[in-house]
Amino acid sequence: MPVDYSGTWDIVSNENFEAYMVTLDIDFATRKLANMLKPQKVIKQDGDSFTIHTLTTFKNYQCSFKVGEEFEEVTKGMDNRSCQTLVNWEDDKLVCVQQGEKKNRGWTHWIEGDELHLVRLSPSPPLQKNWELSCEDKVCKQIYKRSA
Repeated sequence: MPVDYSGTWDIVSNENFEAYMVTLDIDFATRKLANMLKPQKVIKQDGDSFTIHTLTTFKNYQCSFKVGEEFEEVTKGMDNRSCQTLVNWEDDKLVCVQQGEKKNRGWTHWIEGDELHLVRLSPSPPLQKNWELSCEDKVCKQIYKRSA
């Protein structure tokens, strides 16, 4: 049985988000505002089915998916691009690959203790043990703590 990601998570760390947003061609004013936000993630998991809400005082984003099933995603609230998205399990990590206009885009979520890690990194070889949130050559790492 995979790890249970369900819960409410508050951001505590956000490394290299500015560079990541620049790579996504997000305008200056939006980047400055986004860097000041303290997002909260609300994750609902039912086996391999997920709904992830990312909540801020500026914009909210929701993504629903089933692990192993490709779907079309529009990244509303971020860069508003359409991409083909596939999320798979890699041990207890959720690994997402997004195919679209921007190359090497994807993310990985995993849990360590009471922390939820979101790292965005290129899924291109070589595969790394700790994937991260990435777009092209920019990597962003966010850490969330479970809300009490």
